[in-house]
Amino acid sequence: MARDTWREVLAEFFGTFVLILFGAGVVAQYVLSRQVNGSYLAINLTWGLGVALGCYVSIGVSGAHLNPAVTLAVAVHRGFPWRKVLPYVTAQVLGAFVAAAVVYLTYREALAAFDGGVRQVLGPQGTGGIFATYPQPYLTTFPGGFIDQVVGTAILMGVLFGITDPRHAPPAGLVPLIVGLLVVAIGAAFGVNCGYAINPARDFGPRIFTAMAGWGSGVFRAGNFWWWVPIVGPLAGGVLGGWLYDIFVGKPTRAR
Repeated sequence: MARDTWREVLAEFFGTFVLILFGAGVVAQYVLSRQVNGSYLAINLTWGLGVALGCYVSIGVSGAHLNPAVTLAVAVHRGFPWRKVLPYVTAQVLGAFVAAAVVYLTYREALAAFDGGVRQVLGPQGTGGIFATYPQPYLTTFPGGFIDQVVGTAILMGVLFGITDPRHAPPAGLVPLIVGLLVVAIGAAFGVNCGYAINPARDFGPRIFTAMAGWGSGVFRAGNFWWWVPIVGPLAGGVLGGWLYDIFVGKPTRAR
């Protein structure tokens, strides 16, 4: 791998790490305080801020994808080199995994006080949702959950293409903040069904961590084997959202 690609991969790792630190951290505080410290609004705002801050620390080097669905969509629609897709995605998943480990370490004693040291994925003492997403009991895995993830990520990618389109983009320094606000809006409007993962790395990296850290293989069985939906749905949704933007608005003459 070329030296410049290594630097981009490291930036993707660090940006995704920052994103998940704030996102998983705010959910941990809310759940482990038994909903005393925080709120659903605070969760949405902090996830958005986490995205913005992750973008700020990496955008100048890697473009701040921080999401395999974004990386795939820009490879399909904007000429991002395919040889960089797997390194970017690997770095994103690893960054999310390590961030989940840091949140776990920070809240380890709070977790023990909450569940008595017996890790449960779902239920009154369930803490799996601190790290990864799980569906509401009423939501079907397919088509309901799959549609939810396709729609959420299509919105993300379609608007993201608009935010970064040089024909009407905001000043470069504001792009991460506006992307963060976009994530807040998606969470506020489409978060109730299954936690608006809209990012395979955000979900899969922490899910692997919880499987290794005491929650066990139940993190993959829970929600009628939900785990694959926040991977496949966002990948399909990201490509769809980019396609819709290019149909209705048109490709920019200069892609970022």
